[in-house]
Amino acid sequence: MMRAMSETAMAREKAKRVAAWLVEKERPDEAVALLAAWAANGPNDTEGQELLAEALRIDPGASVAQMAFERMEGMEGEHALLDQQIQAYPAERVSQLEAEMRRPTFRRAQMGFNNNIKFHGVPYHVQTEDSGLDSPHIITHLFADGGRVIKSHKRDYSAEVSRSDVAEFVRGLMKAQHMEMVLMLRDGKFDRIIAGEEVGGISLLTEPPQEVQKIARRKEAAPSGVTHEPPAVAAPEVARHFSLVVLRSLTGGPERYDPVGEEAVIGAAGAINLPGERFCHPTEAILRWRQTENGGALFIEDLEGGNGVFFRISTAVELEIGDEFIVGDQLLRVEKNPAPDDGPEPGPTYFYSSPKWPSSFRIMQVFEGGALGSCVVARGNSMQIGSAVGDLIFADDPLVEEQHCVIEEQASTVVLTDLGSRTGVFVRVRGEQRLPHGSELLVGRTRLVVDLSSAGGQAS
Repeated sequence: MMRAMSETAMAREKAKRVAAWLVEKERPDEAVALLAAWAANGPNDTEGQELLAEALRIDPGASVAQMAFERMEGMEGEHALLDQQIQAYPAERVSQLEAEMRRPTFRRAQMGFNNNIKFHGVPYHVQTEDSGLDSPHIITHLFADGGRVIKSHKRDYSAEVSRSDVAEFVRGLMKAQHMEMVLMLRDGKFDRIIAGEEVGGISLLTEPPQEVQKIARRKEAAPSGVTHEPPAVAAPEVARHFSLVVLRSLTGGPERYDPVGEEAVIGAAGAINLPGERFCHPTEAILRWRQTENGGALFIEDLEGGNGVFFRISTAVELEIGDEFIVGDQLLRVEKNPAPDDGPEPGPTYFYSSPKWPSSFRIMQVFEGGALGSCVVARGNSMQIGSAVGDLIFADDPLVEEQHCVIEEQASTVVLTDLGSRTGVFVRVRGEQRLPHGSELLVGRTRLVVDLSSAGGQAS
């Protein structure tokens, strides 16, 4: 008996470590199932209560955790799902997961993605799975009405199975295909199928998935001894490759800037000096014109030390933790939710707290001077921002639409989407970003639009 208890205690310790790893790997449902199984699979002691408390901390509404609580308290009820999870996670399986945690490998199939999404107020579910190297394809299903599959996408990757980085490749393909389905739903590509006017079915896709736009956030280190100084004033005969037209300025100044040469600094010390703009650093960013196969292209690079230059998004954009964006006149930052530090007291008393909901991220408001304002935690995997509708409301900002934008976590990626707002959404550039003709920039409260019409007809 003592040996059995010892083995149970060891398995519970492993289960706790593996569950923490599963949460880090964006697999919270598995973590909850594992914790609940081993909380109920053994005595109702302190160790078991700690496992159950951790499961409820990850997902307070998990039915399998509720079943584990009832089982531990000797309450009768329907516990078929709990029994299923206990069978799915014996001690041998926990040891296998611990080995995978220490030495991650690409075996039969990679773990898929499962996310809920709301579109026009109706919940949908997107699921992406990998079939493994024996049958190398990825399939994504879009569910509605509580389980009806309305559309499926399938891609074959048999030509890639010999790659040395096949695990990383397949994971990236799964992520991109998952996001592709979400974006197509958002773009209304399945409206006729949802309305019953077309048959959905399965599509065998051969083209690469539609990708989410990424705003530049990395830049190459400057060679030793090279600094970002404002370029010298060019001779009058040097060509003008680009211009910046001022759409909004609260401090006056020129209506447009027509720098000469191939480089120009945005800032008080540069050619685009934005007089009176108090939030503009002397060297905020540098614009560079480069020759390309198509004639030429304009790039902007953020220079450290300032408040940044923000780029207006035109499609869904992938964000990282710490990225900043502007809605109306509000500066916001994406942050990771802090790890909970609460927990149960020694048994048999259960830990009691206000209800918590699963959350993928939070949005923090940043005030002038760096002080922090409102902080809103996403409910589940999404958050909407607006002046009248949403989770984060800015009722007094006239530049914020009623429903302005939405931020969602899908396939372990945080995605920002402008909901067709009049004033747009701007994301901070943290590296080098290409600027097509008509791109809009925000520096402080000054809005600029890129004009490449003078660049020899190049407007790419």
